[in-house]
Amino acid sequence: MRTKLSIILVIAIAFGGALACKKAEETAAAAPAPQKPQWTDLFAADLSDAEYPAGIWTVADGVITASEDQALWTKKDHENFVLDLEFMTAPGTNSGVIVYCSDMANWIPNSIEIQIADDFAEQWAKSPATWHCGAIFGHLAPAKSVVKPAGEWNRYEITCAGKRITVVLNGEQVTDMDMSLWTSAKTNPDGSEIPAWLSRPKAELATKGRIGFQGKHAGAPIYFRNIRIRDIKS
Repeated sequence: MRTKLSIILVIAIAFGGALACKKAEETAAAAPAPQKPQWTDLFAADLSDAEYPAGIWTVADGVITASEDQALWTKKDHENFVLDLEFMTAPGTNSGVIVYCSDMANWIPNSIEIQIADDFAEQWAKSPATWHCGAIFGHLAPAKSVVKPAGEWNRYEITCAGKRITVVLNGEQVTDMDMSLWTSAKTNPDGSEIPAWLSRPKAELATKGRIGFQGKHAGAPIYFRNIRIRDIKS
């Protein structure tokens, strides 16, 4: 009798365990998988949700360009994000993508500019390496020049995670900056000189702000398209 009771007890325990496991599996299967942040367009197709001087920026067939050196801005601040976009230079283009801007009226010292330049143009090819395409302008040169010649589309993937900014140009990482290392407004960590108009140490800047795009600078146009953003965890 005791042997039968023991067998029954073992069977009951095993059956109960199997039911519990099955229920746990069913609960796990029913739970929704964590959703990854989705890509969204940074601007509406007609730029109705952007901030810029009237008549300066226009859109045609999805391509955005400017007639003057006036920036195009988001209307809200952004932090911890990946910005994905395409740009095309013209001969002599010098432009940029602006992040962490805290003062649009005086954005140059109060933001981070990821440089866009026609590195094939003589005036920019002979400029300091921190002025080349893919640089954090005036502060950190790109590891290599991979920008395409004027008239061809390039792709930027810019990741802003707190004080770390990484730049991927045409599929290759060219820049990786830790803003906290830039404690001087006069010299970079490697001892090179910072342009005088960049008068705030990058370590002091907030890691949240407007996103912007520089317009027609130095007499040459710039073209943007397919600008999208995805939030990331800090």
